[in-house]
Amino acid sequence: MIVVHAGQRTSGGQSGGACYHAWTHLAPGRHSGAAPLEALVTDTSLIPLSPAKDDDFPRTAVEPVAPLQRVAPDADTSAGEHEAAMDTIVALCKKRGLIFQSSEIYGGLRGAWDYGPLGAALKDNVKKAWKRAMLQLRDDVVQLDASILMHPRVWEASGHVAGFTDPLVECRGCNSRYRADQLPTNAKGEPYCAHCGDKGFTEPKNFNLMFRTYVGPTEDSSNQVWMRPETAQAMFVDFAHVQLTSRQKVPFGIAQVGKSFRNEITPRNFVFRVREFEQMEMEFFVRPGTDEAWHEHWITQRWNWYLRLGMRPQNLRIRDHAAEELSHYSKATVDVEYRFPFAWSELEGIANRGDFDLRQHSQFSGKDLSYFDAERDERYLPYVIEPAAGVERSTLAFLVDAYRQEEARTASGKVEKRTVLKLHHALAPVKVAVLPLSRNDALVPTAREVADLLRPRWPVQYDDAGSIGKRYRRQDEVGTPFCVTIDFDTVEQDRAVTVRDRDAMTQERLPIDRLPDYLGEHLRTEL
Repeated sequence: MIVVHAGQRTSGGQSGGACYHAWTHLAPGRHSGAAPLEALVTDTSLIPLSPAKDDDFPRTAVEPVAPLQRVAPDADTSAGEHEAAMDTIVALCKKRGLIFQSSEIYGGLRGAWDYGPLGAALKDNVKKAWKRAMLQLRDDVVQLDASILMHPRVWEASGHVAGFTDPLVECRGCNSRYRADQLPTNAKGEPYCAHCGDKGFTEPKNFNLMFRTYVGPTEDSSNQVWMRPETAQAMFVDFAHVQLTSRQKVPFGIAQVGKSFRNEITPRNFVFRVREFEQMEMEFFVRPGTDEAWHEHWITQRWNWYLRLGMRPQNLRIRDHAAEELSHYSKATVDVEYRFPFAWSELEGIANRGDFDLRQHSQFSGKDLSYFDAERDERYLPYVIEPAAGVERSTLAFLVDAYRQEEARTASGKVEKRTVLKLHHALAPVKVAVLPLSRNDALVPTAREVADLLRPRWPVQYDDAGSIGKRYRRQDEVGTPFCVTIDFDTVEQDRAVTVRDRDAMTQERLPIDRLPDYLGEHLRTEL
C-alpha cells in the first residue's frame, strides 16, 4: 500500500499541484495514533498517484444557465446607477418588518440586526434552497451540524490565531477606529475621518477578528476558547469520521449551515458586513489532479444556483483572485460578485484549498486524516474545493435584485407607482395571501375556509385590514406571488375566488375546489 501526501505548499503560500510527497506505510491501527504526521515520513522520493479515472471527475458537464461573466482581478467595482439605493432597501425592510436594528429601544448595537417574521422566513427559504441544491439533489454531499465552540488548537492549526487579522488605524482627532484599507476618501483621494473630518491616523496594527470566550467558571487562559469565525474547520476535523460513517468515497462533500462570528472593526452596508452571521459552506474532497476540473464544476454550479433563483445575469459576475490576494490556504479562488447599490462586492467565494487544511490538522492533532482508496491501494490527502456563501449577503442580494418600482393602474383607472419584490416563488416568505373583500361577517367564514384549505401546503397570510388595493400593495412589497380575494359573489353565487398574479397583475376567477391544483401548477417553489 502506498501512502501519498499531496500538494506540498511553497514558501510563497500557494499550493503546488504538481508534486506529491510520499509517506511510508501505516501499520495497522496507526490511522488514529497520536504521533504527528511528520513522524511517519521516512521516504522523500516523489511517488505520483496512479492516473485519474473518469469517476474521479464530474460525471457530466454543467452548462451555465447564462454565459458566465468572468472578469479580471482588478475589475472596476463601481456599481453605476442602480434601481434601488441602500437607504430604500433598508427603509422597506424596516417598514415591513423584514430586517431591523437589534435592541433598537436601547439605541441599537452596531452591526447587529434582527429578522422579523417575514425576514426570518426569507432567510429560511434561502437556506432551504441552498440545502436542496447542495444536498437533496445530489448523492455525493452529506450534512454536518457541528459545535460553535471547538478545541482551541483547531484555530491554531487553521492559521486563524496567528493570521486572522485586519489592519486597524485610529483617528488622531476623535479616536474613531477604521480598517486601514477601508478609510473614506475625499475628492482628492485623501483619507479622512467620517466622524470629525481629521486626516491624521495612527500607524496600522493587526487586530484579530475572533471573539474570545471561556468555558467553565474560571476566566483564565487555560479555559479560553474562540467563537468560530467560519464553519469550515469542523468539516475538516470531522472528515475521517464523516467519511467512514456515511460510507462516501472521494469525490464527495460535507455541507454545513451555521452561525459564525467575526469582530469586524467597521460593520457596514446594512447586513452585508456584520459581526454575527450565518454561513452556507461545503467542503468537497477530491483526488489530487482533478481539483481544477472540480473547481470549474462548482463555479458553474453556484453561478447557476443564483440565476435559477431569479437573479439577473447583468448583476452577477465571476472575479478571479490575483496571486497576491489569495488566502494562505488557497491554490486558486474566485468570487461570485453581485452588483450591490454600493459596489460590486463578494457574494460567495469558491476556493481550491489544496490539501492545506487536512494536512494542518493531521500535523497539529497527530491523527491521520488521509483517505484510503481501496480500489487503487493508495492513501492520500484529498484536495478540497470550497463554495462558501453567507446567508445574510445572499438574502440582501435577492432583496436588492427583486426590488422594482413600476407603474400600476388602480381599480378607478388611475396610474400610480407600486413597489414590488419580484422574488422567486421558492424564496417568497408568503406564497399566498387570502383577502376577504371586507370584514363583513358574511365573507369571513369562507375566507377562513380558503386559508385553512391552502395552509397545509403553503405559507399563507390572512389579511383583512384596509382597502383591497392597499392590501395588494402590501403583499407586493413583501413579494407574495398570489393573492386570493373572496367577495360577495363567492358566498352568494358561485363559490369562486379571484386569483391575482403578483408579476403580471392579471386576475383569474376559479372555483374554490380548483384553487389548490391551480396554485400547485403556478407556484414555482422548486429549483
